[in-house]
Amino acid sequence: MADQNTASTAAPASFGASLADPGPLGLGAFALTTFFLSSVNSGLIPVAVEPVVLGLALFYGGIVQVFAGMWEFAKGNTFGAVAFSSYGAFWLAFWYLVAHTDLKAMGADAGKGVGWFLLCWTIFTAIMLVASLRTNGLLVGVFVLLTLTFIALTIGKLGPSAGMTKLGGWLGLLTAAGAWYGCLAGVANSTAKRVMFPTWPR
Repeated sequence: MADQNTASTAAPASFGASLADPGPLGLGAFALTTFFLSSVNSGLIPVAVEPVVLGLALFYGGIVQVFAGMWEFAKGNTFGAVAFSSYGAFWLAFWYLVAHTDLKAMGADAGKGVGWFLLCWTIFTAIMLVASLRTNGLLVGVFVLLTLTFIALTIGKLGPSAGMTKLGGWLGLLTAAGAWYGCLAGVANSTAKRVMFPTWPR
């Protein structure tokens, strides 16, 4: 009887418990879009091809990453929810900025506007870096690199300094590599049911 009472009063499993880990999806979306834009900023590919990133920014880096953030809310992961939702919104804002904003009409002030846009994201990323210290070593590394990336890109626009923008591109490539590793670790470890790719300490 006692066992039956215990079973009947046990709390039902939450909806989020049935969801797969959305972290690898969010990291993958962030990494791929960051890699392409950083390839432009670093000079690996011509600036003329930058509009190609807009589709990625809207659909993969933007919409898909926001979905990953919403699923993190359902899983009860506040850090992942805030990070993926916010950076998904960053890519959506980037898409709108490039596709629907007449920067040429702003003249010399366009660089200042974009620079302050990047500065706001630098501040937010620094806040998330502090929060990441309670996660794992991989995420801390990604947020260190991302913070440095935003700092360099901000200086590059506010300076203006082409050299700092190029440095930001190279730092962005390293950030993308770290996020892609996190994506790989999340998918491979979950599929194999064991740690194949560590994220330090787990």
